[in-house]
Amino acid sequence: MSDPHFGTEQPEVMRALAALVQAERPSALVLSGDITQRATRARGGRGRAVVDRLAGPRLLAIPGNHDIPLFALSTRLLAPYARYRSAFGQALEPVVDSPDFLVVGVNTTRWYRHENGAASPQQAERVARRLAQGTARQLRIVVVHQPVAITREEDRKNLLVGREEAVRIWAQAGADLVLGGHIHLPFVVPLHETAGVLARRMWCVQAGTAVSTRLRAGAPNSVNLIRFEGEAGERRCTVEQWDCAAGGAPFRRARVHTLALDANAEATAR
Repeated sequence: MSDPHFGTEQPEVMRALAALVQAERPSALVLSGDITQRATRARGGRGRAVVDRLAGPRLLAIPGNHDIPLFALSTRLLAPYARYRSAFGQALEPVVDSPDFLVVGVNTTRWYRHENGAASPQQAERVARRLAQGTARQLRIVVVHQPVAITREEDRKNLLVGREEAVRIWAQAGADLVLGGHIHLPFVVPLHETAGVLARRMWCVQAGTAVSTRLRAGAPNSVNLIRFEGEAGERRCTVEQWDCAAGGAPFRRARVHTLALDANAEATAR
């Protein structure tokens, strides 16, 4: 899920999301930024309390641009992530490592950028080294806030700075998916067809806004449920987009993407 913008959440959508999580019981919750509408301690605490009620055994959260104070200029300059860390912990680039999946978070926000973000060469290399430590069985996922691909020209200004080199390096290291948010528009794009020559098949998976009133025209509140089959033979995963219509309706499966994946190399020494 992405962009809940706590402070603008809709109670009926929150209830519907809780019901979906209870029914599906995901093994991990990935939260790709803009957890708060304004990075206040109260809204951060509210977001953490809600996420704790939703999360299963594992949680990975990264900050978005809204999770850095906008109007508290001294805090933005001197301690931009202090409020985020008080709610979600010290790690800005957390990792979740399980037998079936390896998920690596990337902090793409910058205190000196208002909306758009960046992945530095150092970040790209650090993420690649961690991906390369994954096992042959694992689904390998990178999580960013700003998108590495778009479907509408109007979103070009929101593309992640440094994405071309980062995507190339992450593909070489075995990444299967790059999850993102920021533009409140859910879609799946084959990066191996749109981002130049890559070392393997890799997919951009974008999430809409999970519970916020900040809806984009034509895109309801939505979350993605990712299922993975990693046994012997051809690897594949499905990305299910679950939408919530207005008026207290439940989340319903709106679209299913079946993604073919390349084989992973054997794990390197840890």
